[in-house]
Amino acid sequence: MTDETRKAVLARINGRVQGVWYRGWTVETARALGLSGWVRNRADGSVEALFAGPEGAVDRMLAACQDGPPSARVSGVAVSAADDPGPGGFEQRATS
Repeated sequence: MTDETRKAVLARINGRVQGVWYRGWTVETARALGLSGWVRNRADGSVEALFAGPEGAVDRMLAACQDGPPSARVSGVAVSAADDPGPGGFEQRATS
């Protein structure tokens, strides 16, 4: 574990992000960065994700979300502060 400050954010990703493997890509990328949290589709067509972990890793994940997987077309990523769920895995959740 590093001494880097932990950060937690809630991200809402808009654009063509459903039906293009965005959630699966998010799980793989977040796990590779050592983040905890979750990702899910939203009924409005967006994808929502909670990312928590070392500040630098969260920032790298948010930057990656601007592009997503090759078939995605991201039009925007809205980010707000969130409560840190603490260490743990990263999972895909059901649509809300």
